Amino acid sequence: MRFSTSALLTLPLLAAAAESPFEQYKAKFQNFLGSFGVAVPSSTEKQEPVAAAKAKVVGAKKIETLTLSSWKDTLYAPVKPDATQPEEWFVLVTGGNKTCFGHCGKVETAFNESVTKFATQSKSPHVGILNCDNEPILCTSWSASTGALWVFEMLPAPAPIDVYWKRLNLTTTTSDDILKVAGKDGKKSLYLIDSYFHPFDGVLAKNGLALPIGYLLWGFNAIPSWAMMLIVSFFSRSMMNRQVNGANRPGNPAAAAAAGAARGAPAGDARS
Repeated sequence: MRFSTSALLTLPLLAAAAESPFEQYKAKFQNFLGSFGVAVPSSTEKQEPVAAAKAKVVGAKKIETLTLSSWKDTLYAPVKPDATQPEEWFVLVTGGNKTCFGHCGKVETAFNESVTKFATQSKSPHVGILNCDNEPILCTSWSASTGALWVFEMLPAPAPIDVYWKRLNLTTTTSDDILKVAGKDGKKSLYLIDSYFHPFDGVLAKNGLALPIGYLLWGFNAIPSWAMMLIVSFFSRSMMNRQVNGANRPGNPAAAAAAGAARGAPAGDARS
């Protein structure tokens, strides 16, 4: 079998397109949202002070910042390939004025204070922060809400990962409350995540759908209400037009019966 030179030259392009089909739809999705004045967030955009650096040092202990592009690498970083005991991560899911309405300041302070106390312990969890103002797609793909503590029990891939979460009181949470979670019976106050949105072992993550679903759900929330009404109106009108055109089609039995009844009506019929 012979291959032309032009066909051989197109193979790298086809391979690149096959490697990232989601990127093609992502670009179209960005253009669609752009028509409504909505910009898709990027992890490279300017971060707020609470997550400005890749890692913030508090009390000689680093607080890693989770981003859409590097969160998985960050959580796996301290895990040794032959480890049998999980590496524990405490991740605070927080936000600013957009996602937490400015009410997450107290839990952030409590979290920072707990990190300072963790730094004095010989064995303490790794710590990180996820700001949903800066990373709305990541938060949406996890179905994560602000003002919550997520606990990851990391093992070498492809071992299953246990993930827990706990809602934090935005007004009364202290550093001691977070330290209790790291205690002997701390897991009793946590909820084990076993839903479709599990970051590692959920149905969406295993099938490569977590990120597309995250973009889709975020897009629905980001589109203005008036634009959503226009979209719904457009689709409803399109469906109605299809139904009307189908009913009036010559081959349609209902349309033929109606036409036959009209032709067979007597001359003095009251319907005429």
